[in-house]
Amino acid sequence: MKHEIYILHGGLLSTIQDRGRFGFMKVGVSPAGAMDLFSLSIANLLVGNNLGEAVLETMYAGVQIEFGCDETIAITGASSAAYINESEVPLWQSLEVKKGDVLHIKSPSTGIFNYIAFSRGIAIPKIMGSKSTHLRSGIGGWKGRAIQAGDAIPLGEKMKSSPDLMLRKEKRPVYTKEKTLRVVLGPQDDHFTEEGVQTFLRSPYTITAQSDRMGYRLEGPPITHKTSADVISDGSAHGSIQVPGSAQPIVLLSDRGTTGGYAKIATLIAEDICTLSQMTPGSTVFFTTVTEQEANRLFRQFITETEKSLTSIRDPKQKQLVITVAGKEYSIKIKKLD
Repeated sequence: MKHEIYILHGGLLSTIQDRGRFGFMKVGVSPAGAMDLFSLSIANLLVGNNLGEAVLETMYAGVQIEFGCDETIAITGASSAAYINESEVPLWQSLEVKKGDVLHIKSPSTGIFNYIAFSRGIAIPKIMGSKSTHLRSGIGGWKGRAIQAGDAIPLGEKMKSSPDLMLRKEKRPVYTKEKTLRVVLGPQDDHFTEEGVQTFLRSPYTITAQSDRMGYRLEGPPITHKTSADVISDGSAHGSIQVPGSAQPIVLLSDRGTTGGYAKIATLIAEDICTLSQMTPGSTVFFTTVTEQEANRLFRQFITETEKSLTSIRDPKQKQLVITVAGKEYSIKIKKLD
């Protein structure tokens, strides 16, 4: 029996992504990787995978997939209605599917990206240590491109036993149209006037429609440079906020270029990169500063909370069933009788 998934509809933009490829920016290769690393990690934990296993990332309009084998999956990320055959199923929970079942994820009500993890794993080769798709270079993923109708994506041979897990509601992210995001100033905040830095920190900025996996373009009050927007080209970090001659900020994300020649006023902390990635065009962001020490502490806390969520959502003495009635989720606790 072939262990495959068959793509009936590829959605608006669906790609295979893991945590990205690292160590190759020096030779001009972008990291790529999932836009929302939290949702990627939780999806994998829910099916018993390692945090960074490759998943299917969908954007806006979701995919339709037919399963060529029995499988355990999990869907995380944007608030989308998901159906197996004609029955709505919950997100943020491990799900059992059978050969011949069809999964349909509809357009999200909030958020942008959904993540589908497979307990068998996606059986494609790693390119430079990663299965991530980088569309601009045609590297990695499925033939270096977005998936499309007619694709048959191979899965691994061995299906892990179902971990029967869910992420508690209080731990699930809430996607809104307005957020305050935390940044560390620099590395080139000294290239901006004091007024420019204060404008950046005190003003609302709107995510424009000219945003993609490479970076989110923002629009708001101009951020003034001392002299020029140009600097000697240097490495671009995930979450760096560069300000070109337009005086409008651009947040560099997963598919960013490896170097950049514009001054970078600040860098988003890891958790808030995930937050920003799920915000739709027209949303408003504000920025507030934290120290490098605080950013490092928050990063360790973010990683720890992600890893702990696997144990915090499972009670070995009790199972939890989630059913959906008239669009509302209800949890039913099932205790084993002695």
